[in-house]
Amino acid sequence: MKAAVLKSLGSPLVIEDVPKPTIGTGEVVVDIVATRVLSYMNEVFDGTRNYALDLPVIPGPGGIGRVRAIGPDATKLSVGDWVFCDPTVRSRDDTVAPDIALQGLTATGPGGMRLQQHFRHGSFAEQMRLPTENVKRLGAIAPEEATQWCALGTLLVPYGGFLAANLRPGETVLVSGATGNFGSAAVSVALAMGAAGVVAPGRNERILADLVRRFGNRVRPVKLTGNEDHDREAMKRAAPGPIDCVFDIMPPSVSTEVVRAAIMTVRPYGRVVLMGGVGMAGGAGLELPYPWIMRNCISIHDVWMYPPDAASRLIALVRAGLLRLEEYETMAFDLDHANEAVAHAAANGGPFKLTVIRP
Repeated sequence: MKAAVLKSLGSPLVIEDVPKPTIGTGEVVVDIVATRVLSYMNEVFDGTRNYALDLPVIPGPGGIGRVRAIGPDATKLSVGDWVFCDPTVRSRDDTVAPDIALQGLTATGPGGMRLQQHFRHGSFAEQMRLPTENVKRLGAIAPEEATQWCALGTLLVPYGGFLAANLRPGETVLVSGATGNFGSAAVSVALAMGAAGVVAPGRNERILADLVRRFGNRVRPVKLTGNEDHDREAMKRAAPGPIDCVFDIMPPSVSTEVVRAAIMTVRPYGRVVLMGGVGMAGGAGLELPYPWIMRNCISIHDVWMYPPDAASRLIALVRAGLLRLEEYETMAFDLDHANEAVAHAAANGGPFKLTVIRP
């Protein structure tokens, strides 16, 4: 089969024929129809992000495809089913604290690297092998719809954060990083889950206005000034009531003062979700005041990815019409032009933009 292979950091992807994946017990092989290209994939491939990858590897975190082969433990899947390939692979021998690898992207710790050695190859290929539990049925879709369904991979990240914080209908949310790719997805997911209002702070007034245009007056935009105290009070004033949950997904390049200003808008007994990149590039830590956390009974949820059942639950939100994949503007490339797709994703990584490879 044809695949895009990363052979060394800093080198282009090589398009070549590789052996087809072979199926084992507890595994499924999927024909990949469409797979998203992360906006920072170029930084993974050149080593800037320092992701743990056992090279050479076929990259690509998840995708949309059709089941080609199933193992004996699959009782609901059928050959030909349209499915979402969930890249979050978990070890099966410790359900309390499993090791995790993001198939085709990275891994954490020695256990995650052991997972990656087996489920190493991702979705930049004509076929992909996954654990059975990572293959989620979509129901019937048209082949051309597979491109937009790739947005699930982006939407799942904030959905996992809100599930961890037990976001409830009628609550008020603040999304720190609302003008970014994952932050704008968080706005749409929070509203789909029934948030009464979403405070959306940011510096880009055009993007803030676009969020209001897309989702209406439940979005409360706030233009940030860079003054921590001023911005904190402005965000509180914009909220329709006390802020129940703050969701942070700021990138590593953002200062800790900006992140702290947003986090400390949360009400007493409120919840904070940390899914961003603060400190990953070095520099100062977040330095939240211990007395403020303790005396206000603030719950802080540090979340990487999402629980195993999240993809199926998110698919149900889409099927119910509560979450619209049509918000996403897509650009598709074939597998022969995978390097061009990576460059396009880096240059076009804004809100509701999706770069896709269709093998």
